[in-house]
Amino acid sequence: MLGIQLIRISVVYFVVGACLGLGMSITHSYTLTPVHVHINLLGWTAMTLAGILYHLFPQIAVTKLAKTHFWLHNISLPLMMAGLAFVVNGNDALIPFVAVGGTVLVLAIILFALNILVKLKPQKT
Repeated sequence: MLGIQLIRISVVYFVVGACLGLGMSITHSYTLTPVHVHINLLGWTAMTLAGILYHLFPQIAVTKLAKTHFWLHNISLPLMMAGLAFVVNGNDALIPFVAVGGTVLVLAIILFALNILVKLKPQKT
Protein backbone atom coordinates (compact mmCIF):
# COMPACT_ATOMS: atom_id res chain seq x y z
CA MET A 1 0.00 0.00 0.00
CA LEU A 2 2.77 2.48 0.91
CA GLY A 3 4.49 1.80 -2.40
CA ILE A 4 1.34 2.51 -4.36
CA GLN A 5 0.75 5.71 -2.38
CA LEU A 6 4.25 6.96 -3.24
CA ILE A 7 3.77 6.15 -6.91
CA ARG A 8 0.40 7.93 -7.00
CA ILE A 9 1.83 11.02 -5.31
CA SER A 10 4.83 10.96 -7.64
CA VAL A 11 2.52 11.19 -10.64
CA VAL A 12 1.14 14.46 -9.24
CA TYR A 13 4.71 15.79 -9.04
CA PHE A 14 5.28 14.61 -12.62
CA VAL A 15 2.28 16.62 -13.84
CA VAL A 16 3.32 19.68 -11.81
CA GLY A 17 6.91 19.45 -13.09
CA ALA A 18 5.79 19.04 -16.71
CA CYS A 19 3.34 21.94 -16.47
CA LEU A 20 5.99 24.13 -14.86
CA GLY A 21 8.39 23.23 -17.68
CA LEU A 22 5.75 23.99 -20.30
CA GLY A 23 4.96 27.30 -18.62
CA MET A 24 8.62 28.29 -18.62
CA SER A 25 8.90 27.37 -22.30
CA ILE A 26 5.82 29.36 -23.26
CA THR A 27 6.92 32.47 -21.37
CA HIS A 28 10.65 32.07 -22.14
CA SER A 29 11.30 32.69 -18.46
CA TYR A 30 13.48 30.01 -16.93
CA THR A 31 13.85 31.46 -13.44
CA LEU A 32 12.06 28.48 -11.91
CA THR A 33 14.36 25.90 -13.53
CA PRO A 34 15.75 24.79 -10.13
CA VAL A 35 12.19 24.18 -8.88
CA HIS A 36 11.30 22.30 -12.08
CA VAL A 37 14.37 20.07 -11.81
CA HIS A 38 13.89 19.29 -8.10
CA ILE A 39 10.19 18.54 -8.52
CA ASN A 40 10.99 16.10 -11.31
CA LEU A 41 13.96 14.48 -9.57
CA LEU A 42 12.82 14.35 -5.94
CA GLY A 43 9.06 14.27 -6.57
CA TRP A 44 8.58 12.21 -9.69
CA THR A 45 11.71 10.07 -10.03
CA ALA A 46 12.81 9.44 -6.43
CA MET A 47 9.30 8.86 -5.12
CA THR A 48 8.46 6.53 -8.00
CA LEU A 49 11.58 4.46 -7.42
CA ALA A 50 10.93 4.31 -3.67
CA GLY A 51 7.34 3.31 -4.38
CA ILE A 52 8.43 0.55 -6.74
CA LEU A 53 10.90 -0.80 -4.18
CA TYR A 54 8.30 -0.69 -1.40
CA HIS A 55 5.82 -2.45 -3.69
CA LEU A 56 8.27 -5.15 -4.79
CA PHE A 57 9.53 -5.75 -1.25
CA PRO A 58 6.53 -5.26 1.04
CA GLN A 59 8.55 -6.34 4.09
CA ILE A 60 10.44 -3.03 3.97
CA ALA A 61 7.29 -0.98 3.39
CA VAL A 62 5.82 -1.86 6.79
CA THR A 63 8.79 -0.63 8.82
CA LYS A 64 8.86 2.52 10.92
CA LEU A 65 11.72 3.69 8.71
CA ALA A 66 9.47 3.44 5.63
CA LYS A 67 6.57 5.26 7.25
CA THR A 68 8.86 7.99 8.57
CA HIS A 69 10.52 8.33 5.16
CA PHE A 70 7.11 8.63 3.51
CA TRP A 71 5.87 11.42 5.78
CA LEU A 72 9.13 13.37 5.94
CA HIS A 73 9.51 13.24 2.16
CA ASN A 74 5.94 14.36 1.56
CA ILE A 75 6.10 17.22 4.05
CA SER A 76 9.58 18.53 3.30
CA LEU A 77 9.53 18.50 -0.51
CA PRO A 78 6.58 20.89 -0.96
CA LEU A 79 8.02 23.13 1.77
CA MET A 80 11.38 23.24 0.04
CA MET A 81 9.87 23.76 -3.44
CA ALA A 82 7.59 26.60 -2.34
CA GLY A 83 10.48 28.29 -0.57
CA LEU A 84 12.80 27.80 -3.54
CA ALA A 85 10.23 29.27 -5.95
CA PHE A 86 10.15 32.46 -3.89
CA VAL A 87 13.92 32.57 -3.35
CA VAL A 88 14.79 32.27 -7.05
CA ASN A 89 12.34 35.11 -7.66
CA GLY A 90 14.24 37.35 -5.24
CA ASN A 91 12.42 36.80 -1.92
CA ASP A 92 15.26 35.83 0.40
CA ALA A 93 12.93 35.87 3.42
CA LEU A 94 11.93 32.28 2.58
CA ILE A 95 15.46 30.88 2.57
CA PRO A 96 14.70 29.14 5.90
CA PHE A 97 11.92 27.16 4.16
CA VAL A 98 14.45 25.91 1.63
CA ALA A 99 17.00 25.13 4.35
CA VAL A 100 14.57 23.33 6.64
CA GLY A 101 12.78 21.54 3.81
CA GLY A 102 16.06 20.48 2.23
CA THR A 103 17.52 19.26 5.51
CA VAL A 104 14.42 17.24 6.40
CA LEU A 105 14.30 15.83 2.86
CA VAL A 106 17.90 14.65 3.14
CA LEU A 107 17.00 13.04 6.46
CA ALA A 108 14.06 11.28 4.76
CA ILE A 109 16.37 10.00 2.02
CA ILE A 110 18.88 8.75 4.61
CA LEU A 111 16.06 6.89 6.40
CA PHE A 112 15.02 5.36 3.08
CA ALA A 113 18.62 4.28 2.43
CA LEU A 114 18.93 2.80 5.93
CA ASN A 115 15.70 0.91 5.42
CA ILE A 116 17.01 -0.60 2.20
CA LEU A 117 20.48 -1.37 3.57
CA VAL A 118 19.34 -2.81 6.91
CA LYS A 119 15.92 -4.34 6.28
CA LEU A 120 16.10 -5.59 2.69
CA LYS A 121 17.35 -9.18 2.77
CA PRO A 122 17.52 -11.78 0.02
CA GLN A 123 14.35 -13.81 -0.12
CA LYS A 124 14.74 -17.50 0.62
CA THR A 125 13.63 -19.80 -2.14
